[in-house]
Amino acid sequence: MGKILVGTASWTDKTLLASGWYPESANTAEKRLAYYARQFPLVEVDSTYDAPPRPETAALWVARTPARFTFNIKAFSLLTGHPTKASALPAELRPESDKKNLYPGDFPAQTYEDVWSLFLSALEPLTGAGKLGAVLFQFPPWFGIRRSNKQYLTEVAARCAPLRVAVEFRHSSWFDGDNEQETLDFLREHNLPYVCVDMPQGYRSSVPPVVAATSDLAVVRFHGHSGKWDSKDIHEKFGYLYSPDELTRWAPKLRDLADDTDETYVLLNNCYGDYAQRNAAELIGLLSNENGT
Repeated sequence: MGKILVGTASWTDKTLLASGWYPESANTAEKRLAYYARQFPLVEVDSTYDAPPRPETAALWVARTPARFTFNIKAFSLLTGHPTKASALPAELRPESDKKNLYPGDFPAQTYEDVWSLFLSALEPLTGAGKLGAVLFQFPPWFGIRRSNKQYLTEVAARCAPLRVAVEFRHSSWFDGDNEQETLDFLREHNLPYVCVDMPQGYRSSVPPVVAATSDLAVVRFHGHSGKWDSKDIHEKFGYLYSPDELTRWAPKLRDLADDTDETYVLLNNCYGDYAQRNAAELIGLLSNENGT
């Protein structure tokens, strides 16, 4: 059985800071990350979706965490085809445009290449320290199953190599009927880790909680089951506390997944208050009990 690492998709959310989860002594950014890393072996950095990180910031993450700590990094929005604000980029990379939201086609070819280089080079402190787990490419709800999008997945993998790329879909076409097996086979063919998601169903961006391994690494993200998934308020969208029964039902599924992988990363993304941290700790306990330890 492979290792299962459990963590959360944030350690800096403002509602987490207000929840009392951190002790009073963890009163700086450095101390909070160090405290978090004593509780969990893994964290997902989502701020990198909004803007490419700075190498200096990544170096601080390395310095503030123990040797075997793992960071998953969410890919910058422009690289997954999401709308991106010009202010997210350095001035020299901003195109001359009055558009509120920018997409890859709004950039000259070389500038787009420079954005890729900016993002990947910022991760070098993490790779050098052996602390980079996977780069999460979460694609938008309009990224459906078709040949050009499959080609882009292989392009992403090639651009990021030797970094690991994990793929999360938000369009149900990847799993409709026979497409599910086609999708999983495609990911296996290209050794691309598939991201299983637990999320509300019945929405435009809903995908089913298909649990499968497509490489030696698996990733599972828990988004909760908020009844306000369409809300523009991120805390309403992800404000969901999993019950013990829900997590108990997931524990054997995660164990089975780990039987097919070397490592499985489990991220609680129900980031409101200390919900994610509480559920992550509960899940670690359940997995330990199931393993007889």
